[in-house]
Amino acid sequence: MGKNIKAAVLGAAGRMGKCIIKRINETEGIELGAAIEKPGHPQLGEPAEDFTGIRGLKIPLIDDLKKVLPEIDVVIDFTTPKSTLLNAELIAKGKKPVVIGTTGFSSPEVELLKQILAGVSWVFSPNMSIGVNVMFKIINTVAQILKEDYEVEIIEIHHRQKQDAPSGTATRLGNIIAQARKQDWENVTVFGRKGITGERKPEEIGIHAVRAGDIIGEHTVFFAGLGERLEITHRAHSRDNFANGAVKAALWVISQPPGMYTMEDVLGLT
Repeated sequence: MGKNIKAAVLGAAGRMGKCIIKRINETEGIELGAAIEKPGHPQLGEPAEDFTGIRGLKIPLIDDLKKVLPEIDVVIDFTTPKSTLLNAELIAKGKKPVVIGTTGFSSPEVELLKQILAGVSWVFSPNMSIGVNVMFKIINTVAQILKEDYEVEIIEIHHRQKQDAPSGTATRLGNIIAQARKQDWENVTVFGRKGITGERKPEEIGIHAVRAGDIIGEHTVFFAGLGERLEITHRAHSRDNFANGAVKAALWVISQPPGMYTMEDVLGLT
């Protein structure tokens, strides 16, 4: 048996962070090397067992990635765009592979992230779920077949605490469809509708965000034609599927050459 790789989890005390730590604890070949949170977090200094419920996990929650980075083999980041960009500078200097599941980036922020991490191996995906990434593959095929003969609407539903809208997954779905139909994403996307909007244009890709309760995540793509419609839906029942994908990506990316990868690469769907 080889030595376990050590993973640093950023956003460790958050909903996703705790799920990822639990999944790491259940997976052979990887172990928690560091648990990081933002400065001022009320649980700083507490052992991970206190906020994860995993008995015996004594690694303390800290706010300084730089301090532990030399001992870490891979970083998993589910935080905020601002935090991820700051972390990326340290990760790039340390030449560490990283898995980024943070969402809500603007287009300029994504380009900046690509520049910062140009010299390392990194997986960047708006959704680490295996099922969602299979959905990306299916949607691409369907969009190429149906083209603009079928009108597309995307509805995403998430819990009331989600900070960004539309979700990164919905945006990715829209991008995939636009590319498959050889459209300019910026010119065809409509985010919600209100007032006298006029007749819908055939080339439009509509995206609608719903926030309510504790819904983990649901995405439906409608391809609507004359006399019929095709609906493709993914529903997340828990955050475990995202954590499973993130840990799978961490184990995979550590042996890859420098470059940006997606979960589709990790799963062999490209």
